[in-house]
Amino acid sequence: MKTFDDQVMRTEDGVPLKIALKRAERSRNLRALALVAPLFLFIVLTFAAPIGMLLFRAIYDPDLARNLPATTEAIRSWNGEGLPDEPVFAALAADLKAAQENKTAGQIGKRLNYEMSGTRSKILATARMVAKLESGPYKEAFLKQDPRIWGQPDVWHILKRETKPFTGFYLLAALDHQFDSNGNIVRTAPDQAIFVDIFIRTLWIAFLVTAFTLLLGYPIAYLLASLPTSTSNLLMILVLVPFWTSLLVRTTAWVVLLQTNGVINDALIWLGILQERVQLIFNRGGTVLAMTHIQLPFTILPIYSVMKTISPSYMRAARSLGGGPFYSFWRIYFPQTVPGIGAGCLLTFILSLGYYITPALVGGPADQMISYFVALYTNTELNWGMASALGALLLAMTLILYLVYNRLVGIDKVKLG
Repeated sequence: MKTFDDQVMRTEDGVPLKIALKRAERSRNLRALALVAPLFLFIVLTFAAPIGMLLFRAIYDPDLARNLPATTEAIRSWNGEGLPDEPVFAALAADLKAAQENKTAGQIGKRLNYEMSGTRSKILATARMVAKLESGPYKEAFLKQDPRIWGQPDVWHILKRETKPFTGFYLLAALDHQFDSNGNIVRTAPDQAIFVDIFIRTLWIAFLVTAFTLLLGYPIAYLLASLPTSTSNLLMILVLVPFWTSLLVRTTAWVVLLQTNGVINDALIWLGILQERVQLIFNRGGTVLAMTHIQLPFTILPIYSVMKTISPSYMRAARSLGGGPFYSFWRIYFPQTVPGIGAGCLLTFILSLGYYITPALVGGPADQMISYFVALYTNTELNWGMASALGALLLAMTLILYLVYNRLVGIDKVKLG
């Protein structure tokens, strides 16, 4: 009588077949993982990690907590009414003395200056005054030095709130909001609220560029998909030529074309269309025109790839059933190109949101997009918190747009099914 083990299928070396298959599957998975690991590590180091640091820096700001450790501890006991007591002033004096010795008083003043304009110079003056004091009372000395800052509860509210390592100040400022003296979120003063308008401007310019690239790119993609292969390949080379040229070079070329004494103005005057030269550069029109030219291939290629998969027999069948040229195109051909339109427009819109070089060179002051201010706070102001907050909000806008697109595409697929 055979036992259960005798009925198990085995390999030639006696290993149960089930175990041997698991080993082979595990070995294949490990080889695949080894092949993918370098690319995964590259993506993590060059894409995921920088984005994670960007999001983290938007809410993490340890400058005050690091430079004012004694004040951070002492101000916790303050109830927020009136001015703090002598121990808090003494702790701040000790921190400012250390900051004066370590040459970090400027960092403290710079951080406070983000929330109260003109504070940096007063912090530096107070640090120099405190460095000369040997003993208290410090509260009296602070109030005598500058009652306009140390006699205001607002600055102490800021110190109590912002000496914590995590802050919502930058994200709120990027949305034109701020904390008031009671810790409530309020709108920024109208003369200082600029970022919401800039985000709207960024979305509007990206929308215009996407719309113009679609209007220009759809007929071109249709022509490329309809022509014989030899002819369409030749024209496709012309479409791809911008990919072989640097973005900076293409933008500089538009500067040459659009300037007052440029090629376009010369041509329009020579043809008699204009009597006087017009301003084509450093305005919204020039910015959108240059960006449309640069982004046109990104819209054409996805639409073209979808059109190439559509059989010409569909249109012939619609025409044979009595449909007119436009009706057949609109009801039969166009709906099949919608996925390509969505992909091309989404790609163009997302890329347009992050444009920096073209608006900076071709646009005017009222045409700068949010990426300009990210660069400004990164390279000039050295305010990494604000730059990270603006970048994080731009990333959030992009993700929301992508999720909306995915949602709409999913709904369309259900309807078509």
